[in-house]
Amino acid sequence: MAIVAATAIAGIVFLILWMRANIRRQTEAARSAMESEARLAELIRAQNEMQGRLSAMAETLSARQSELSQVVSQRLDGMTHRIGATITEQTRSTHENLRRLQERLAVIDAAQSNIQTLAKDVVGLQAILSNKQTRGAFGQGRMEAIVADGLPMGAYTFQTTLSNGMRPDCTVKMPNGAPPLVIDAKFPLESWNVFREAAAPDARRAAAQAFKRDLDVHIRDVSEKYLIPGETQDMAFLFVPSESIFAEIHEHFEAAVQKAQRSKVVIVSPSLLMLSIQVIQAVLKDQRMREQAHLIQGEVALLMEDLGRLDDRTRKLQAHFLAAQKDVEQIVTSADKLNRRGARIGTLELEAPADAEPPTDMPQAKVVESRTGLLKLRVVDEE
Repeated sequence: MAIVAATAIAGIVFLILWMRANIRRQTEAARSAMESEARLAELIRAQNEMQGRLSAMAETLSARQSELSQVVSQRLDGMTHRIGATITEQTRSTHENLRRLQERLAVIDAAQSNIQTLAKDVVGLQAILSNKQTRGAFGQGRMEAIVADGLPMGAYTFQTTLSNGMRPDCTVKMPNGAPPLVIDAKFPLESWNVFREAAAPDARRAAAQAFKRDLDVHIRDVSEKYLIPGETQDMAFLFVPSESIFAEIHEHFEAAVQKAQRSKVVIVSPSLLMLSIQVIQAVLKDQRMREQAHLIQGEVALLMEDLGRLDDRTRKLQAHFLAAQKDVEQIVTSADKLNRRGARIGTLELEAPADAEPPTDMPQAKVVESRTGLLKLRVVDEE
C-alpha cells in the first residue's frame, strides 16, 4: 500500500509537473505568437511605408523624367536649330567657295589656254631659230621694226651697199652731214645655244670658249667691213635680239665686251637700241628745227600780223555791239511807252470833266469820239 501510495503520489507529481510544463510551453507559444503577430504587424506597417515611399519615389521619378524629357527636348530643338543654321551657313560658304573655285578654274583654264598658245608660239620661235637663215631674218626683222618705229622715213636705209661692196643690215643717217651709223643684226647664236645647253662643266667650258671665239670673229668682221673712215661712223652697233642673252654676255664674257669696245663695236640689246634711236630722233628733230628756224620766224611774223588785224576787227565789232546795244535800249524804251499807252487804252479811261484842270505835269490830251458817239477816249501825246 505504501508502494502504491508512493507510486500514486509520484504519478500525481509527474502529472503536475507535466501540466506545468505544458502550461509553460503554451504560455511561451502564446507569447511567441503575440511577438510574431507584432513583428508581422511591424512588417506590414514597414511594407506599407515602403510602398508609400516607393509610390512617392515613382511620382518624383516620373516628374523628374518629364522635366528631363522636356529639357532634353528643348536642348535637342536648340541644338537642331543651331545645327541647321550651321549647316545652312556651311552650305552657303561651300557654295561661295565653289563659285570662287569655279572662277579660279575659269581663270586657270584661260591661263592654260594662253600657256598652250604661248607654248605653240615658243615652238614656232624655236623652229624659226633652229634655222640659220630664218634666225638671221628674225633678228634683222626685230631690228628693222625698232628702227622703223623710232625714226622717220628717209632717216635710215636697209641693206645699203658701201664703197667696199659690203651690205650692212641698217645704216642710220646722222645730223649735220655726219657719216651714217651702221647696225649689224647678225649674231652667232649656234655657239650660244651650245653654251646654254651644256650641262657638264667641261662641255660648258668648251662651249664658252667656242662662243667667245665666234663672237670675237664676228666683232672683227664688223669692225673691218663696216667701219670706213669718212663714209661711216667710227663706231658700229652689234644688235643682240634678246635681253637675257645681252645680260649673260656681259656677265660671263666681259673680256669679249671690252674687246668689242676697243674695236669700236657696241653690243646693244633691243632696249638699248630703242634708246639710242630715240636719242638720234631727238637730235634729228632739233636739227630740223634749227634748219627751219627762219621759216618759223617768218610764220611767227605773219601770225603777229594776223593777230593785229584780228584785234582791229574785234575792236570794230565791239563798237558795233555798243551802238547796237544803245539802239536796243532805245527800242526797249519805246516799247515801254507803247505798253503804258496800251494799258491806258485797255482800261477805257474816259475824258476828265471840263471843270477839272489837267495837271501841269501831264501832256496835252486830245479827245477823240468813237464812231457811235457814245464813248470818248483821251489820247495822250507823248514822246
